[in-house]
Amino acid sequence: MPNRGGYESTFKSDEQFNDKKPLKIGYFADGIWSHEAFKKLIIDDEISIQFICVRFDTKDEILLNFAKQYNIDYLKHENINSKDFIEKIKKYSCDLFVSMSFNQIFKSEIINLPPLKTINCHAGKLPFYRGRNILNWALINDEKEFGITVHYINEGIDTGDIILQNSYCIRDKDNYKTLLERAYTDCADILYSAISLFKKGIPFATKQETLHPIGFYCSQRKEGDEILDWNQTSREIFNFVRAICYPAPMARAFLNGIEMKINRVEYIENAQNYKCIVGAILNKEKDGSFLVKTKDSFIGIIDFEYNGKFKVGDRFDVK
Repeated sequence: MPNRGGYESTFKSDEQFNDKKPLKIGYFADGIWSHEAFKKLIIDDEISIQFICVRFDTKDEILLNFAKQYNIDYLKHENINSKDFIEKIKKYSCDLFVSMSFNQIFKSEIINLPPLKTINCHAGKLPFYRGRNILNWALINDEKEFGITVHYINEGIDTGDIILQNSYCIRDKDNYKTLLERAYTDCADILYSAISLFKKGIPFATKQETLHPIGFYCSQRKEGDEILDWNQTSREIFNFVRAICYPAPMARAFLNGIEMKINRVEYIENAQNYKCIVGAILNKEKDGSFLVKTKDSFIGIIDFEYNGKFKVGDRFDVK
C-alpha cells in the first residue's frame, strides 16, 4: 500500500465552486501513463475533457482512438507556446490544463490561460528526483521508496507547488519493469484524485522549498549510459542492472570483444570482500549462470544475451 506523503489538500473556503457544471480540462498527454488516467477521467460526469493534445512526434494511436470514440478534439502542434496554438485553445474555455507524460515545456502564457492553471503528474518524489528517467535513477541510487507527485506547473523544471504526493516501497525483488508497471496504475490514480480536488474548489498546495530548500535534478539517460562499470561494488552493479533491465536498454558489457546484454544479476548477501582482478569470470554453472569479480566481492550473472563463447578466467573489458 502507498504511504501518504502528508500533502493531502484542503480548500480555500472563499473560492469554492457553487455551480454543478463539469470541470473542463485540456489534456496534454502521451503513452500508457495517460491512457490509464484517461479511463478514469472519461467516466466521471463532473469532468469534461475538451481536447487531447498529443506529442508532436507521437506514435500513440490509442489516444487518437479515444478522441474518436468520445468525440473529443484531437490536437497536435510543434510549439504549444506559439500564438496560433494559444489562440486555438482559448475557444475551449478550459478550467484546468493537465499534463501527463507530455514532452514540451509550458511557458507562462499557456500555464496561466485556464483560471485553475496547469498541473502535471511526475513519477518522482519532489523536490527530489526532478527531471528525467526518475525510476531508473531511484533504483541506481538504491532508494527504498519512490514517489509520485501531482504539482502545479511553473516556469521551472518540476518546481511547482505540490498538490498530492504518494510514496511506494522499493524491495530488492523490484526492478525497472515492476516499478514502471506500478507507476502506470498509481500515476493514473493520484492524477485523478488531484483533478477531483478541483471539483470542490481550489486546493491548497505545498511549496517545495518548505520540504527542502534545494532538492535535486536527474539528467536524461542517453545511449552509452548503459555500459556497465565493473569497478563498482556488487550492490552498485545489482542496482545498475535492475535499473535498466528490459524494457529499458539493459546493461551492456564486452567480453572477448563481443557485447553481452545483461538483464538480471544476483546480489549475493554476505559475500566476502576481497581483492582480485575486477571483471574476471570466477566460475560457470551448468544452467549458464556465472560469477564475476566486482570491486568488493562478486556477483551472479543470471539472465543475459551473448553470441560468443567464454570460460572461467576470461575477463570483461574494464574502464
